[in-house]
Amino acid sequence: MVLSRNRITNFINQLGNDSISALHNISSIKSFKKGDYLLREGQICKCSFFIEAGVARKFYPNEGKEITTQLFFEQDLAISFESYALQTTSKESIQALTDISVTVMDYLEFQEAKRAYPKLAELDILLIEHYTIWLEERMFHFHTLDAKERYLLLLQNQPHYIKKIPLTILASFLGISLETLSRIRAKI
Repeated sequence: MVLSRNRITNFINQLGNDSISALHNISSIKSFKKGDYLLREGQICKCSFFIEAGVARKFYPNEGKEITTQLFFEQDLAISFESYALQTTSKESIQALTDISVTVMDYLEFQEAKRAYPKLAELDILLIEHYTIWLEERMFHFHTLDAKERYLLLLQNQPHYIKKIPLTILASFLGISLETLSRIRAKI
């Protein structure tokens, strides 16, 4: 994932002033308090949220429980991908787990900017590739690592945030029970 992020950063750094200016013109910084929703299930994901600071999660309800599918940390792009790409209602919600600061970009304005500045269409492709790589990596880890290994990997990659994430959400994200997570943490 680091290589993918570096590719995106390098690409942005090489954009011309016009493209950078266009991005700035369609972006704004917004803050959300812990517990606030960036997107609710049933809404259309009309914006992308680039996490500047803090942690958010993506989840959906299932049989009275909330299933966390994604955690968003600094420099992550928080969207409900299907809803955003197809402009259909979301099956998921995105919620701030801490106070967060995000750069918000409107979907329709970004589509217009991509037509005017073709380099932004290339940036969009890089962002889609980044998400696909993340998703493939997550699926690979889910099927090849045991619960302890998945926890340790998350702890290694995001050590300063793990303590800020409620254990029920962390267990859901890792695909394990709260009891299993407690046992893992007790042995570390």
